[in-house]
Amino acid sequence: MIKRLTKHGNSLALVIDRGVLDLLEINADTPLKITTEGKCLIVTPVRDPQRQNRFRKALEAVNRRYGRALKRLAD
Repeated sequence: MIKRLTKHGNSLALVIDRGVLDLLEINADTPLKITTEGKCLIVTPVRDPQRQNRFRKALEAVNRRYGRALKRLAD
């Protein structure tokens, strides 16, 4: 996907398509972290720490239960 910046007052804005917003589960109220890596711009939604902890616990449970099978599939 190639996008162009849009003039917004004295600044420039990047318009993100609805499909991408839905995929990332973000909206106008979601805080975003903006970083750079070399000449790349990285925009990451800031997630609730409780949500992050629930995700990590779920991931650990999946790895405990299916870790060996997943490793075999990867080989």
